[in-house]
This record gives sequence, C-alpha cells and structure tokens, in this order.
Amino acid sequence: MVLTNDAEQQELNRDWRGMDKPTNVLSFPQIEPFAPLSGLLGDVILARETLEREAADLGISFNDHFTHLVVHGFLHILGYDHLDDEEALEMEGLETEILASLGIADPYGEDGPDTPPTPNPV
Repeated sequence: MVLTNDAEQQELNRDWRGMDKPTNVLSFPQIEPFAPLSGLLGDVILARETLEREAADLGISFNDHFTHLVVHGFLHILGYDHLDDEEALEMEGLETEILASLGIADPYGEDGPDTPPTPNPV
C-alpha cells in the first residue's frame, strides 16, 4: 500500500490508464482475478490530497474514507470490478459488509453520505 500525492497519482493514472488526472485509488493486481491468495497480491495506491478533499466534501472523517478506499482497492486486487451495474452492486455490497464489520457507515446507503464519490475503475 502506498499513500502518495495528487501529482504522483495523476502520473500513474496517465501512464497506466490513459487518464491524465489524479484519482483517489489505483490498484495493480499481481494475481489472477479470484485466484487463491498467496504471496504478493498487488499494490493499492491512494492519493492523500484527493482523499482529504473528498472526505471534507462528503462531511465524513478522513479515516472512514481512507478505509473505504483501501477496501475498494483490495477488492479490485481480488478481481472485483464495477464496470456495469451488476458488478457494481456486488462490489458495493461487499464494501458495505466489510465496512460495517469495522463500524463504518455504508458509503452508498441512506445512513452514509448523500453523494459518495465513486472510486475510479482500475
């Protein structure tokens, strides 16, 4: 896991995804999707400035937002995605369940922020 700044995140996002802008989280899996877990799983890179800005905009704590995007990034590492509605519902459900087990409100539900930022597809 890497916590970086917006400039470095923008460079990674441009080089690996062709999107010349910072993003909140990037995941770089080193395992096949849904493969058995062993060894190095991959990298999750978070842009601190973006996370701080998003958390402030949403009126939630940095720690809760950071935790949400760590969970989101690791689900990408494991093979989950949100490119279509069905995948998004499955992934968001897992995020919500994991976050609830950590005492963090559902970022997509009525007890969470009204307009959570959608983590960028990786």
